[in-house]
Amino acid sequence: MLKSLLLLFCLLGGVAGHAQTPNFDFEQRTPDGAPVGWYRFGGSGKLTLDSTVHHGGRYALRLSDVVKSDFVASGWRIPTSFEGKSITLTGYLKTEQTGQQPNQYAGLWLRIDGESGALAFDNMQQRGVKGSTDWQQYTITLPLPDKAVSLNIGGLLVGSGTAWFDDLALSVDGRPIEQAPAKVIRLSKAQTDTVFHAGSGIDLNTVSPQQIDNLAVLGKIWGFVKYYHPAVAAGNHNMDAELFRIMPDILNARSTADRSAVLLNWLARFGTVSDAGSRQSNTSQAVHKPDLAWLGDTKLFSAPLRAQLEAIRQARRPNHHYYVSMAQQIGNPEFNHEFAYRHMKTPDAGYRLLSLYRFWNIIHYFFPYKHLITYPLPTDTWHSVLREYIPQFVKAGDSLAYRLTTLSLIGRVQDTHTNLWGDPIIQNQYKGTFFAPVQVRYIERQFVVTNFYNDSLGAKSGLKRGDIIQTIDGTPIATLVSQRQPYYPASNEPTQFRDLSRDLLRGHTALVQLGILRDGQPQTIALNRYTGNQATFNRTIDYGSYPRDSCYQLLHPDVGYLYLGTIKASKLPQIMQTFKDTKGLVIDLRCYPSEFVVFTLGKYLTTPTPFVKFTGGHVKTPGLFTWITSLNVGQRGVDDVYKGKVVVLVNQETQSQAEYTTMAFQSAPGVVVLGSTTAAADGNVSPFELPGGLRTMISGIGVYYPDGRETQRVGVKVDVEYHPTQAGIKAGKDELLERAVSLIRDGK
Repeated sequence: MLKSLLLLFCLLGGVAGHAQTPNFDFEQRTPDGAPVGWYRFGGSGKLTLDSTVHHGGRYALRLSDVVKSDFVASGWRIPTSFEGKSITLTGYLKTEQTGQQPNQYAGLWLRIDGESGALAFDNMQQRGVKGSTDWQQYTITLPLPDKAVSLNIGGLLVGSGTAWFDDLALSVDGRPIEQAPAKVIRLSKAQTDTVFHAGSGIDLNTVSPQQIDNLAVLGKIWGFVKYYHPAVAAGNHNMDAELFRIMPDILNARSTADRSAVLLNWLARFGTVSDAGSRQSNTSQAVHKPDLAWLGDTKLFSAPLRAQLEAIRQARRPNHHYYVSMAQQIGNPEFNHEFAYRHMKTPDAGYRLLSLYRFWNIIHYFFPYKHLITYPLPTDTWHSVLREYIPQFVKAGDSLAYRLTTLSLIGRVQDTHTNLWGDPIIQNQYKGTFFAPVQVRYIERQFVVTNFYNDSLGAKSGLKRGDIIQTIDGTPIATLVSQRQPYYPASNEPTQFRDLSRDLLRGHTALVQLGILRDGQPQTIALNRYTGNQATFNRTIDYGSYPRDSCYQLLHPDVGYLYLGTIKASKLPQIMQTFKDTKGLVIDLRCYPSEFVVFTLGKYLTTPTPFVKFTGGHVKTPGLFTWITSLNVGQRGVDDVYKGKVVVLVNQETQSQAEYTTMAFQSAPGVVVLGSTTAAADGNVSPFELPGGLRTMISGIGVYYPDGRETQRVGVKVDVEYHPTQAGIKAGKDELLERAVSLIRDGK
């Protein structure tokens, strides 16, 4: 999880330019004393130049003052105008009291970006520098893909302590970067079509019913052509620009006949298609077939237009596509050449509709769980969602309205992976910059105070564990939740309420009035809130049970406990030797695993056993999903398998890799999964961006049990359902863990 968060922040932060002369020795300073060309990103923490501690020259870069659950990093961006097989970053690093807690460290970082996101990344997470160390050189080497467009490098400090960086250097295939051969860049026709990069030219505030009909048809035809036309697959057309070329005429079309004529004329721009009916994917074994019946709708399209669309559907398409590819060995879609238009804080109406069209068509053709989306009315479909949101995107004329509209659309997909990640306008203008030091969770259908993010400020807050939040500034909780639900995308209600709980007491003012229920008696509390600069919060969900300085412990002489939030795979032989003769083992997955241990831990639990199978999409036939692979977990040799009882703890915090890990472990004989509904978003994610630099993603592959049971939206299979209670929270108990121990020791 930490690596994913750091990668996300790096992607969001790596947008600054760089000085013409590399300032890798930090000797160049701005008038106010900052290192020239370097940008800072992360949460808390400072980036400064140090003239008293340095390796060479007069200055070193210093990172310091990070709160224990946060990080700070420096960054420098370099276009890859060179070519080679590998890129190496070296640099000198000195530390003082770093790595005081698990997952805290200092290190270098290197990321290689393509047009649509990261291609390779290393931040030394598994070999980070801890403690107090003198100057020492460290190295990161990554393969340099042909698709690389930029490098991002820097230093990183996670958690407390101080780290100094100096004398960084980059080399390509062992030679200094300035000696690397120049890269020959061949731009496709789509890349050279930049006429609309400054704006779409579409000035639109309202839409008539006819225009809604026209725009709905355009959105579907545009997406179909984007993913099905061979000329687009070859990179001969910029589909964003093509949208803005046809949109004015579509808006002016007064009838179905007019609209069909405009579309038919537009399709001529893409050229004729040939080899109809050849090299089509076999759909006989499809799990889900493409939804293309609408192409033959006589009420929507003229006969000549229907014929042209059918020819495109049957056209011979290459195995590669300019806008999408499938990740090697995994099979989730990678969305390429989706320009983010980050310079548009508030995209114009044309670009807002492009955002709708881009998202809608990615879901329509490449979301493996589209069949699970539910709708308010029995007659609603994903097609009706497109019509519904056209007027909303047209009206969303300011930055916040545009983002909230997009969040609402994203929420209709019902995928916890899908959100607007790291958007500052959502975070600051909508959610607010003041935070309460109080942890709230949804317990027994109430929002209950369960712990404090800051013990000192929590004690001063006036709130206690077990308090039930009933009103905020006089507004009933039910009203607030109803207002906020559209903007908290999730696969299911428990996960949505998990996320709502985290922000429930966040807001725009330093003081908020709470109506609470304590021991059955109503009270009013004036709660102080703080900005990130005023207070330090540890946002780890603390159940009061996991070990603070390790990932394992003996709960009793005969019961072992593993917390995968801080698991180290390298320690597993020692851990399992310690637990070898115990009666049972509790594996806590109410967290995101710090390392991928499906197979390294799974081999101790079972002999080879199937635990998962996947569906994947197709580039040649977008919308088609077939079974692509299945996997086993476990090792041969029964004598090596752990013989005690195993209980796996899960709840709404169990998400993605944690769910996948649970599926693997529960395939072992006798393993009991104890807890409640999980986050129900499994599978490798596929990120992409929308106009205005909005970053989102989808679950990119379908994840199923070997017998075909769904995991998306429903979560993993829970053998014994068990929920915490308000009374248990008030008493400071981890009731789920106590229940697990009871299952192991007493068989109850």
